[in-house]
Amino acid sequence: MNPPVYDTLILSDVHLGADMSRAREALRVLQEHSYRRLILLGDIFADLNFGRLKKEHWKFLGFIRKLSNPKRNVEVVWVEGNHDHGLTEIMSHLVGIRVYQEYRWDYQGLRHIAVHGHQFDSFVVNNVRFNYLFGTLLYLQLQKWDSKSKTLTRFLDRLNTRWLRLSTKVAEGALAHARHHQAARIFCGHTHAALHQHEPGIDYFNCGSWIDEHPTYITVGEEGVRIHDYVERADEHDPSEEMTPSDSEVGEFADEAGLVEDGEYQGVGG
Repeated sequence: MNPPVYDTLILSDVHLGADMSRAREALRVLQEHSYRRLILLGDIFADLNFGRLKKEHWKFLGFIRKLSNPKRNVEVVWVEGNHDHGLTEIMSHLVGIRVYQEYRWDYQGLRHIAVHGHQFDSFVVNNVRFNYLFGTLLYLQLQKWDSKSKTLTRFLDRLNTRWLRLSTKVAEGALAHARHHQAARIFCGHTHAALHQHEPGIDYFNCGSWIDEHPTYITVGEEGVRIHDYVERADEHDPSEEMTPSDSEVGEFADEAGLVEDGEYQGVGG
């Protein structure tokens, strides 16, 4: 039996550059499925500092760049998240994909919307600088201090979601947004908690994240929408993959993307 070819595969909150990012596993999902459209639903990066990227993070970006080649016949869409803010132009140039604030498409006669979801989080919207200084930067540092399993930082991430009632806020905002735009399905990330919520005529789905102990992703196909749990493998942890990329590896990627001659790559990590 041939594996299914999905209309769309969606993943969110990979947080490249963060110690907790499970970019290797996310890449494996992209390589092992067939789909006509890939939506990167925001917060693909942890912050603007490319110097934090590890070898496995560059491999993830390299695959996205290859996938965006028109010969692959896959539409690759990046929807900007709050952590990606400021990377729109460089990301588009880096991996050759178009960036959206919100993406809409029709499938099986139904209107679909993909939006990161921070737009429905009033705390992030109203406290951008505070969230970056005391949220993003402090959280990235805590990951370095934490144990290898990242037990503390993952606990804090879940606690933050519950304390701010993020899942409820984003779901309510997304459902209202879908109603306003007459969409049957709406997809978000941001909360790091996978979720499906239904109300008459509208389904809301959250992708979860790729910094969690149990990462998730979404497929849209002939059998409907499904939230998948990533299944861990015995050969998952290869210590060599965690190495910092060499200058030659980064340079090769930058040359291919045309970053060196444009002088954009060196300016990002400052």
